[in-house]
Amino acid sequence: MNSENTYILGIESSCDDTAAAIIHNGVILSNVVATQKIHEEYGGVVPELASRAHQQNIVPVVDLALKKANIDKKQLSAIAFTRGPGLMGSLLVGTSFAKSLAYGLDIPLIDVNHMQAHILAHFIKADGQQTPNFPFLALTISGGHTQIVKVTSHFKMEVIGQTIDDAIGEAFDKSAKILGLTYPGGPLVDTYAQQGDPKRFKFPKPKVKPMDFSFSGLKTAVLYFVEKQTAENPNFVKENMADICASLQFTIVSYVIDKLKNAVKHTGINEIAIGGGVSANSGIRTALKESEQKYGWTTHIPRFEFCTDNAAMIAIVGELKLKAGLIADNSVIAAARLKF
Repeated sequence: MNSENTYILGIESSCDDTAAAIIHNGVILSNVVATQKIHEEYGGVVPELASRAHQQNIVPVVDLALKKANIDKKQLSAIAFTRGPGLMGSLLVGTSFAKSLAYGLDIPLIDVNHMQAHILAHFIKADGQQTPNFPFLALTISGGHTQIVKVTSHFKMEVIGQTIDDAIGEAFDKSAKILGLTYPGGPLVDTYAQQGDPKRFKFPKPKVKPMDFSFSGLKTAVLYFVEKQTAENPNFVKENMADICASLQFTIVSYVIDKLKNAVKHTGINEIAIGGGVSANSGIRTALKESEQKYGWTTHIPRFEFCTDNAAMIAIVGELKLKAGLIADNSVIAAARLKF
């Protein structure tokens, strides 16, 4: 097989989005995502419902990805899929489908770590997207993870800081729920924050190790703050929503930047790349760009379509691993708690 001229199908099913993408020599030809709306009424992802929806979505999503890329499945060089981490039921759907299709087409199967894929999404060839230089620091921020990773090569990564409890996305979503906002609440907090005063209210920054994170105490502080204020004025949240969201987002963003500053000081690396769903947050994107002027960092911010869970990032890892000869066999299994 000529690994310099390949078509890779990437499949992502780690949580509640079913996604498929085709990559050809570093260029994304299609990137299809089916979002599951059913979880909104429950205020969070219901694992059993997620896995059932994946079963319904995966065939049409893969079919559409092939059609948009204008290729036949017989032209595929390999199939890459998310092995973990994620919800076990959701991962099993993608894993089983990928294994079956690769076996049926008699082409290589490539397993992908979801969190590594968020980092390596920066190596997709796209207009205006400059790839990071090794070594660099990756900030992976999502609903399930918050990590600072030292990246020495495509497949040599070391977690040097992480949350000791909740992830940043969970902090946004659960704080939003306390404020009466619908799920997913993180994007709504961001929208309100852009209209508010970030210095109006003070929220605490949890104290942990220099490069680690903690968000559990922050959620509790938001709860007590809302309970106290609404006891005095039942309409307080509604009347001050923009300022509350702006103050909350300011606290979280400045906390993240503080941790990155510590990581830069610790490693001597001042090239930063972000990934994960929360990297779509406008406050974080703005603060990271401003850090180039403030601290002399070089920052890499992915396009929005490569921030949230998507299959393009799985496909690029598949392409890189195929070139490196890192192929899985058909005995590979999903792993909910897969580490780097």
